[in-house]
Formats: sequence, structure tokens, C-alpha cells
Amino acid sequence: MAKTFFITTAIDYTNSAPHIGHAYEKIFADVIARYHRLKGENVFFLTGVDQHGQKVQQSAEKEGVPPEQFVAGVTEQFIALWDKLDVRYDAWAATTDPLHKKCVQGMLQRLFDEGKIYKDKQVGFYSVRQEQFLTDKDRNEAGEFGPEWGEVEQREEENYYFKLSEHKEWLLNFLRSHPTFVSPSFRQTELINAVEKLSGDLCISRPKSRLSWGIELPFDRDYVNYVWFDALTNYISFIGYDPTRSTISDQLSTLRDKWPALHVIGKDIMVPAHGIYWPIMLHALGFPDEQMPTLLVHGWWNISGAKMSKSLGNVVDPDVLIEKYGAEALRYYLMSDIVTGKDADFSEKRLIERYNADLGNSFGNLLNRTLNMVHRYRNGRLSAFAKVEFADNTSFAELIKSIVEQYADSFVWQSVDGALEHVIHLAKMCNLQIEVSAPWKLAKEENNEALDSLLYGLMESLRIAAILISPVLPKAAHGIFDQLNWKMELSGKQERFRLEDAEWGGLPDGHVVGKPVPLFPRLER
Repeated sequence: MAKTFFITTAIDYTNSAPHIGHAYEKIFADVIARYHRLKGENVFFLTGVDQHGQKVQQSAEKEGVPPEQFVAGVTEQFIALWDKLDVRYDAWAATTDPLHKKCVQGMLQRLFDEGKIYKDKQVGFYSVRQEQFLTDKDRNEAGEFGPEWGEVEQREEENYYFKLSEHKEWLLNFLRSHPTFVSPSFRQTELINAVEKLSGDLCISRPKSRLSWGIELPFDRDYVNYVWFDALTNYISFIGYDPTRSTISDQLSTLRDKWPALHVIGKDIMVPAHGIYWPIMLHALGFPDEQMPTLLVHGWWNISGAKMSKSLGNVVDPDVLIEKYGAEALRYYLMSDIVTGKDADFSEKRLIERYNADLGNSFGNLLNRTLNMVHRYRNGRLSAFAKVEFADNTSFAELIKSIVEQYADSFVWQSVDGALEHVIHLAKMCNLQIEVSAPWKLAKEENNEALDSLLYGLMESLRIAAILISPVLPKAAHGIFDQLNWKMELSGKQERFRLEDAEWGGLPDGHVVGKPVPLFPRLER
């Protein structure tokens, strides 16, 4: 069976409406998935929603509706947004799905039977907002629990615990021997530092007396599972993992075409959830080291250096931006104006400037003027020539080869912004070549070979640029191919674009191009 590139995102928490951070993460994962499809690989892209938890239950109570109804309404908002943004996932993970519930309960029962889950009483300070017991390590310099914890109360409660601490040394050894488990690499260093400080076990339950909206523990009906074995295990429950099967080798024979996965997550959930709890959970279930997933950790979109939050009133609504500027403009800005793994400041003004400069003035202008020249000077028909040179004696073919190589290298490091820089550089070089070559003079002087060579080189560069930009701007890429009158039988279909076609000489001698249609109209605020 052919190996599938399996990519996931953190499932979205249905206690609030989607915001620009959600949009960025999903577009980022979608672009990576589209790039691997562009390479001709099988791809399985999983995303979804985390629907359980005390905050969800409390929000539903405030609105006077059952939790099921509350999460259904929020889930609809996420699904509608991903559709608007042209995010194309292959499976949808909702933690209320019976398939997921069965898998979660099976894992819990198995670990309980193996003595890896136990019941204990905890007495201490409890953060109502963060839904967790606190320790002295959580106090600030003044010896107090800061405002980030919200209301803190003393509480005594019996719960079930997963033996997390007994896997600490394994995880440290794993991270030191697998330096690419987390990227960017500086996040791996952060994770190792966090694991070294790890102590204690993981509480995985809440009594039904105060939380009923969750998956019931199979070995104690007075409790529900809390967060981790529910939210995190969607990555394997929705690809067919069955914890009741006897051996992990038998299980992996079923999952081998889709596992392990690349998890695209925000920096705020690397520690402890995805970087500590999740690999230890998999290890406890018998997953070998070579079957651990990898984590691609992205930064945040901030406002003037401050994290977006409802309390500060600086949350950016992606639906509003789509309505004003269109989905492709938002996709381009979010992918081009942030360095993978780093934070960036969101700016509506910057969105407009990047779109107008890169797409309108460079890309769109190149497409429009070149098509017009082909029709004006050659009635829309191209003549292919083997060598078309820039002023520095670099041929179009050599430039294209270099651009494609650098583009692919950028994706090795998941640097979508870097890949886009190379595509825009190609458009700028072509525009510069028009000014240097002055095709209007070549036409007047009847220098037919030079004119035909230039026009073919520009059209062929646009064909290849459309392939390269298709993971980020799929609709614009189709628009370019449509205007080039190229692969029309696949119009609107993703298989129209293949990275192997990004080689010089694809357009045949005598090919007739279409008429120009403005593709990137200027944006105004």
C-alpha cells in the first residue's frame, strides 16, 4: 500500500467563534497538504472540533441550550469558514462522534487494566478558569496566584490519574535522539527544558457531579474523561485505531498508510499537551519510537505586539475580511507576511499593501500586459524557441530551474513565505525583462525572433508560476491557466497542477492563448 502524507491541525475548541488565528492555522495546513498533492503524493488531511469540556457546558447553560445544540452551532461556523477559505480537508474529526467515543473508552479501559491509570484524592488550590489544580510553581514572585488563573479556590476531590511521570526518562531520551520531532528547532529545545521539569501524574477525569458533558469513563460511570484522552486522540481514532486489538504491530499494519502524522499546532499547545502528554500517551499504548508523529509549531498573529483576546477587544474576524477583500487576498496575506514558527503583527493596511504590490502590480500586471502583447503582435499565437535570454545572459529556462529548486527547498522547511518570495521574484524578473527588451520596439523593428522568444518566455514563466502559486492561491492559479488556455479539460480541478510540469518548454509551438481578464483587482480599504 502506498504511503500517505498525513497532516492534521489541532482541533478547534467549540467554546468560541473562529478568529484569525484559527484561519491562519487551517490555511497553513491546507497549503502544505496542497503542496504534497502537487508533488503527486497521496494526502490525508484531518481537522475538526473539540466539543467537550466544562467551559462548553457552562457556555451552553448560559445560553439556556443543551451542550449538543451549543457545539453544533459553533461547529457550523467553523465548517462554513473553512469552505469560504477553500480549505480542503479529507476528514472531519468531531469528538462527539460515536467512533471517537468508542476509541477513547477502549484506550482508557486498556490503560486502566494495565495499571497505568489509578484513582487518588487531591487537596489544594483549584483554578476555576483553567480547570486545573495549581502548585506553588504557579505562584508569582509575590507568592500569589496571578490574574491569569482567574478565581482560585481550595478544593478536595477524587479523580483518576494517568502515570505520566514514569515515562519522563523515555521522553527525554526520545527527544534527544529525534532532533526533528518538533520544528522549528528552537521549539524542540523549549520542549526538552519543559520535560526536564516534569513531575507528578496527569489528572484525566472530572466527577459527573460537576461535569457531565464528556465521555464517560468505561470503568467508573460516576466520572467523565477530561480533555487529554479525548481531544488528543482524535488523530488516531479517525483513521481507524482500535485499542482492543492485541498487539501494536497488528494495529500498525492497519494504520501504516496514514501514520505517523505531521501535526500543525500553535505554540501555546505544544507544552504540555502535544509535546509531553501526547507522545507519552502513545508510548504507553505501545507505539514504537519510529511511529511517533512530528510537530510543526507556528506562532501567533498579534495586534501591535499583544496577543488577540476578547477581553482586550482586538480579535480579528476572518469572515469580515473575506467579505471586504476576498478569501484569496486573506490566504495570500496570512501565508506571505509571517515567518513559519514566529509571531507577526496583523495589519489590515499591510494586507492591502502586500496584495496590491505582489499580486496586483507584479503578478497581475505581468499576466495582463503579456497576454495583450501576444494578441497585439502575434494574434494570440506563440512560437517556441529553445533559448530566451535575460540581459545578464541568464536564460528563462535557467531562471525557472533555479526558482523551482528554491521553491521546493522552502517547503522542505515548511517556509511558505519563502516559497512565495521566489514566485513573486519570478514575476518581478519577467516585468523587468519587458522593460529591458522593449517588445514594442522589437515589433516596430520587425525583430521577429527576439519578439517571439520574449513572448514565449513570458507565457511559459506564467504557466510555471501558476503551478507554484496554486497551493496558496488555487482559484487564481486556475484563472491564469484559463487565460493561458491550458489544460482546459481539468479546469477547476486540483489535479490540473503538478510540480513535475514546472519545467521549461511545456507550452507547444503554435499554442493559442486566451484573452486577458483582470485577475487581481486593486484593493481599497
